[in-house]
Amino acid sequence: MANRLKDNINSKYVEAANALRGKHTRQRIVAYVESYDDVYFWRTVLSRFEDDHRYFEVMLPSKVNLTRGKKSVLKNFLKGDGNGAEGEQRLGEDMIACVDADYDYLLQGATEQSRWVLSSPYVFHTYVYAIENYQCYAPSLHDVCVAVTLNDHRLFDFREYFRLYSEACFPLFVWSVWAYRTGQHSKFSLTDFNRVCDPGNFSVQQPEVSIVNVRRKVQTKVHELQRQYPNNKEQFLKLKDEIRQLGVTPQTTYLYMQGHHLFDTVVAPILTKVCNVLRQERQTEIYHAQAHSTQKRNEMSCYENSRQDIKVMLKKNTGYQQCPLFLRLQDDVGRYIAGVKNEK
Repeated sequence: MANRLKDNINSKYVEAANALRGKHTRQRIVAYVESYDDVYFWRTVLSRFEDDHRYFEVMLPSKVNLTRGKKSVLKNFLKGDGNGAEGEQRLGEDMIACVDADYDYLLQGATEQSRWVLSSPYVFHTYVYAIENYQCYAPSLHDVCVAVTLNDHRLFDFREYFRLYSEACFPLFVWSVWAYRTGQHSKFSLTDFNRVCDPGNFSVQQPEVSIVNVRRKVQTKVHELQRQYPNNKEQFLKLKDEIRQLGVTPQTTYLYMQGHHLFDTVVAPILTKVCNVLRQERQTEIYHAQAHSTQKRNEMSCYENSRQDIKVMLKKNTGYQQCPLFLRLQDDVGRYIAGVKNEK
């Protein structure tokens, strides 16, 4: 009975619960997310909209069977024909869903899930592929290195590297979106795309070598796809223009690539190598300092104990909050809040 009651909780239920607490009590808005990792990210999105009148409670869709993921969120709250009709019966002013965009934003309604994500005014998505893409926002990566190594030497230009990396990947990225829009992803999957765009043996001293490697692999794969689909040129060019209009540029492709792959296979290994050099610099400074050996040992021990884990700090990174796409997401929430205020 309790499970069935919970399964039928909707925005009206939350609204009624708010009313029972009195009209002078802050409105509680439930925000359902995909996984534990998403809770903190969506807190950074929503917290600026809290005031004396309302607050958000970010939570997972099920505490009973521990189901997770985007499909769980959408299945629970957007059942129907994919046009949001039934979904809006469960979601509403007091209950929203917050999900990763994945490719659904770029698919523009080509699949049922994409229609669900884009049609409901109570579903908010990241625009970038996933929260990991925000955590890997290039302008913020130097700050992550400082947090990890306590060394503020700008050893590596992350902005320039990921600009060049994105430009190298962009032609194949368009093919990847095409494959998922047209149902050809079994012949060219995200895994295939990720494999081609892996920078491989990255070097801090010669980062351009990895870019050249990616560019070569991308060109080879693009030529293969052109031979496989010789009549696709017009459709490809049309899609290329369309995804540019959606905000994807050749210089920002990395933000729309699969988030876990970008985080684990591209950014974390690069950060590890950069941070290793920065740590070595700091250790060398301590070693060559004009001080007593005991003082040096104490200083080295203090430094070693202050270092942080790279992936942990990357997951805690909030430097993405100045990213234009993050601000666009907050604008979406702002319009939703404005609509709630007008109706109350």
